[in-house]
Amino acid sequence: MPTVRLSGTILGAEDPSRATRARILYLLFSAGWDIYNSNGDQRITLSNIEKKIIESDAFVFTPGPSIEDMFKAVSIFVGYQTLDPHLAGKPTVLLNTDFSWDPFFSVLNHLNRMGTIKQDFREFLLNTQSPEGVLECLEAARSSGVPDAGRHKMEDNDTPIPKDVPPPDTNIGNVCVFCSASLEDPHYLEEGEALGRMLALNNLGCVSGAGKSGIMGAVVRGSAEAGGWAAGSNVPHIIELEGLPEGLSQFWMRPDIYTRMEVMIENSDAFVIFPGGAGTFQELLALMIFRHQGNPLMKNKPVVIYNRKNAAGIGFWDPLIDLLDGICVPGEFVVANTLKDIIPQVTKALV
Repeated sequence: MPTVRLSGTILGAEDPSRATRARILYLLFSAGWDIYNSNGDQRITLSNIEKKIIESDAFVFTPGPSIEDMFKAVSIFVGYQTLDPHLAGKPTVLLNTDFSWDPFFSVLNHLNRMGTIKQDFREFLLNTQSPEGVLECLEAARSSGVPDAGRHKMEDNDTPIPKDVPPPDTNIGNVCVFCSASLEDPHYLEEGEALGRMLALNNLGCVSGAGKSGIMGAVVRGSAEAGGWAAGSNVPHIIELEGLPEGLSQFWMRPDIYTRMEVMIENSDAFVIFPGGAGTFQELLALMIFRHQGNPLMKNKPVVIYNRKNAAGIGFWDPLIDLLDGICVPGEFVVANTLKDIIPQVTKALV
């Protein structure tokens, strides 16, 4: 029988989501589905999430999402985008009876308008307002399949795997830049290169997702051309989509996007959230989850969100900052509105 993984946690007998969850369980069992996490007591970490994806045939998210639920939902969408073979043909449904998923959808809508999400996420993260609709979405998706994400492998990538060169003693810390690998607007690319140069000139190492394209490639290029130390991590199937940038001093190959994030976090002393897409959204949520869990990998590590404003005065990350304001406390991240504000926010926490 097919297996569906159910998200969400029931907080006692008075939890308002209890009846909805019971209805979903009944409908899924009656339709022949086996269910993982039926009691809502399983925990998913960066180390085990890919295993959970592999052993599931579909995913259902319940109302009232926690930050962990949002992280898992956007992670699955990123997996669809990056052609994760373990997600092939596996549908995802978000039950939004109380509209509690709307702030999450607002972020994805905004990123689509800003050009960093190319796909219509509604075709991948199926939205319904009733438990009965969950079953309908699952059955329809299983018969029609998951849409094509429109991504294609690069025809060749001859960049050799970098040598393992540790950071120089002159570095005062490493800054991880989470950003878009698809955005090709020249203004964003110029700022990405400028940030890479600024890191190098301020004796800061540059850690990235080691993609050759978009802002990600520009940041590495800026750092390397200015004589900086640049490191990164990537996974084989994404390297086939994005290539590896030249100029990396150190590289960590990982089997999936979650252990990739973990090694980047482990080897960084601060984080900059540059304009990006669903992957950058996912990475910021991972940082906040670690922060809330008191994970030592995030101890005393600042998170700076670069909320670049466009000509209309709209901040790139406005909806994301609104979302975080509802689940984070002051000090868990800071916002920089201009490029020149980023380095001071980073260095004052490192020196």
